[in-house]
Amino acid sequence: MPSIEYQGMKFTGGKFFIILSLIGTIVGGGWTGYKFYDDYLDMKQQVQDFVAPDLSGFDKSIELAKAEMDKRLELIEQELEMIKTEMSMILEEVSLVASTAKELKDDLKADLRQMEGDIRHITEIVNDVEDRQKEDNRELLDELKLIEENLDLKINKALNNPLSGMSAKN
Repeated sequence: MPSIEYQGMKFTGGKFFIILSLIGTIVGGGWTGYKFYDDYLDMKQQVQDFVAPDLSGFDKSIELAKAEMDKRLELIEQELEMIKTEMSMILEEVSLVASTAKELKDDLKADLRQMEGDIRHITEIVNDVEDRQKEDNRELLDELKLIEENLDLKINKALNNPLSGMSAKN
């Protein structure tokens, strides 16, 4: 196995590889530290040289936009108030129409009840008149029968009278 000897120390393959890795790690860490410190110095310089941008124009545009939004909100509030007023007027009109319709309905119901009562009364009167007329017709028919029978009797008497010279066939 090959080995390396340095100042009385003997390094074999495995130890040599570990030492090389350790040296590479130390060199890499140093290089990374250097780059980090260099970036830190650059960043420090940029921060020190930083000049804040002029945002006054941006502030003015924000104020203008805010004023515009306030105007729009005021217009919207005015429109909402107008709509509320119109809605309340419409609701009042609907309420008035509803109450008028209810009154008309109640009046119609009352009129219908009155008419139904009148119709019942008229029907009773008509029925009474019909009943009386039927009774009168019966009485007239009965009287006509009596008159007819009396007339038949008188005719038969007259015809059967020996003085008349006629005779009735019975």
